[in-house]
Amino acid sequence: MAQTPDVVLKEIRAKKYKPLYFLHGDEPYYIDSIAEELEKRVVPESEKGFNQFVLYGKDTDVAGVLSYARRFPFMAERALVVVKDANKLGGIEQKEQQSRLEDYVLNPLSSTVLVLCFHANADERKSYVKAFNTHGTVVQSKKMYDNKLPDWVASYCQSEGVKISPKAVQMLVDNIGNDLKRLSNEIQKVMVNLRVDEGIDASAVERFVGISKEYNVFEFQKALMMRDVMKANSIATYFSANSKDNPLAPILIILYNFFAKLLLAHASPDKTDKGLATELGVNPYFVKDYMLAMRNYPLPKVAHIIHYLRECDSRMKGLDGVSIPEGELLKELVFKIVH
Repeated sequence: MAQTPDVVLKEIRAKKYKPLYFLHGDEPYYIDSIAEELEKRVVPESEKGFNQFVLYGKDTDVAGVLSYARRFPFMAERALVVVKDANKLGGIEQKEQQSRLEDYVLNPLSSTVLVLCFHANADERKSYVKAFNTHGTVVQSKKMYDNKLPDWVASYCQSEGVKISPKAVQMLVDNIGNDLKRLSNEIQKVMVNLRVDEGIDASAVERFVGISKEYNVFEFQKALMMRDVMKANSIATYFSANSKDNPLAPILIILYNFFAKLLLAHASPDKTDKGLATELGVNPYFVKDYMLAMRNYPLPKVAHIIHYLRECDSRMKGLDGVSIPEGELLKELVFKIVH
């Protein structure tokens, strides 16, 4: 049956294995995480050489996968067959081969755990996928929306037994984006360098993730929020000189999200800390930032800024037929925002 990634990971860690897993979607993090947990736990280390098989879609076909799946384990309780990039599996688009796969799924070998890692969104209406759903587990791993990332980072840190400050969360999200694999790797990197009783704060992120203390998107947004002309221009100049590491597109997305929420804050009937935190979907820690920004940017100005951001995005994409360096566009945008 269809399950969420977290539920499936919890079951696997409790050694509750299903004979069939169909993992698909446009977010590879959970697909890879579930496959890795199964590889770690289903077959004991001493038995892996004979009973654990990792195949790759581009190197095999449906018949090859089924030949492994139908093997009985060698002097062991279970065998594990993991097919990575199963969307590239030979014959997977052919109805005849899908039918062969479905026949196995309808009557799987109880001693085999078969895992298809489909690194794309599959059509769950197809009969062979429905069969996985009926006789095993189907997990769709969806790309996470940006507004869900702070909660995901906080939850991930909690699951790892480490505290993280709201500012550190926002710095990670703003500078890394919705690449869950990289986010988890960077958090692990920070954790390795912490004392046992130490949490993750902004300074730890600056030191161990390699984010500049002064020249990062978080500080850029803060400078604009405070209408600090000198600092905003200084950071924009740094970004312009290091455009490869600071491309304009993600900066525009972050600024657009901030000013769109600022527009909501202006329109919110409940301007208490609790009311704004709920309305904007942010940690209450950041409500004071929006309160300050509302004082610095009246509602009409915010509307103009959103127009400037859209205009900058169009010009960056060359929709006006003129090619302008990203650095120049950013400096011009800063001028329009703060003046």
